[in-house]
Amino acid sequence: MHRIAVGKLATAVATALVVTAVPAATAVAAPSGSSTVTGGDSFYTYDGSKPLSSYAPGAVLKTRTLQYHVVGIPTPVRAIQLLFRTVDAQGRPSAGVTSIVRSPTGDSSKAVSYQSFYDSLNPADSPSRAIAGDVSLGGLIANGESLLLVPLLLSGYNVIIPDSEGQRADFAAGPEYGTNTLDSIRAASRSPETGLDSGTRIGLAGYSGGAIATHWAAVLAPSYAPDVDRRLVGYAEGGLLVDPAHNLKYVSGSSLWAGVAPMAVLGAARSYDIDFTPYLNGYGRQVFEELERGSIVNALGQYPGLTWKKLVKPEYANPNSVPSFIEAVNKLNLGSAATPNAPGFIVQGNGGVFEGTFGNLPGIGTGDGVMVAGDVRALARQYCDKGDASIKYRQYDLLSHVGAAVPWAPAALGWLNDRFAGRTPPSDCGRIPAGNSLAPEVSYAFRNQVMNM
Repeated sequence: MHRIAVGKLATAVATALVVTAVPAATAVAAPSGSSTVTGGDSFYTYDGSKPLSSYAPGAVLKTRTLQYHVVGIPTPVRAIQLLFRTVDAQGRPSAGVTSIVRSPTGDSSKAVSYQSFYDSLNPADSPSRAIAGDVSLGGLIANGESLLLVPLLLSGYNVIIPDSEGQRADFAAGPEYGTNTLDSIRAASRSPETGLDSGTRIGLAGYSGGAIATHWAAVLAPSYAPDVDRRLVGYAEGGLLVDPAHNLKYVSGSSLWAGVAPMAVLGAARSYDIDFTPYLNGYGRQVFEELERGSIVNALGQYPGLTWKKLVKPEYANPNSVPSFIEAVNKLNLGSAATPNAPGFIVQGNGGVFEGTFGNLPGIGTGDGVMVAGDVRALARQYCDKGDASIKYRQYDLLSHVGAAVPWAPAALGWLNDRFAGRTPPSDCGRIPAGNSLAPEVSYAFRNQVMNM
């Protein structure tokens, strides 16, 4: 019966996406957060009498079971949703939400935490809301990703789907993505309704924005969640953001991806309570206001040719002259973070010139249109140099960010299957080409101070 339900989910996903293809195209002008089912849902609010801080990270605060929806259409598959205690980017107690679909086989020994690339500054676009039946423009991505869950379920995995950006939708705030993901796994393992427990082995998977969550979870697990770390069989990801300062330069002026830069700055500012307003010019304030609750759908192709200089006052034309920017990007730079214990499978496209970038940028090189290939190679080599990591790295030189996701999905599933089967992780250490420097950014003020010493 469970396998039949999964088959019906696959049919429902495909049908719903086809049926809604035309309405979705004509709904571009609709607000990203428009909802038809569960707007104002009280499930997302912690309203208990005890202080949230009194609960341990991963503690289950609320539970509900509902039908899994695709673009608002209910399917026969059931999803368990949990409100749980976690922390934000600054370590403050917060409440997160995750969704769990149980294995069709009833096997509780293995689960894959799939991190969505919903990439939004609007909490209404989260995967849990799409699963619950909300319909929003930005949420169409999470709905479409339901197709990626079907192979996992048919392979017998329980699937955990966290709202990795948190309830404020702090886009691109990697550390917060990581804690949300790890505490989601903890909550899923503590809830009697999921069938999972402290012995359930876990695999991590995600592409693009989902790769941010996947990688930061793997990075933070040894220190933040050792109870989860010991159960990790590995992480499989593609299209990874490594050094945000490099990405800002790389997408600058792009016809397609330029709008992602202000989205990332907004997300970082929100997560670390940074006010960027003093640095913005009139147009910059307009763009920030337009994207304050926007999703990747609102940014892609909407700001062709946008650059940092067009957003800020003349005296801040160089990002390194803005201390708040330096503070944020250094906190989000994976090159300065810890090394994961778990083995990794990393895929990166390198054909981004086809998505409107300017190709090879001095000091940065090429990428997939939005992510910098040299940064990803440098990170993989950094892990290899430490001698305690098994890294499988695959670079597609002819594929863009969107294109590389196509071969990544089946390759990631095969790699995870091998890890759960106990096979020795393959390693490309010693064969990964050189990458970029991932050194932290230095502000003008600090640089001048050093030069004058």
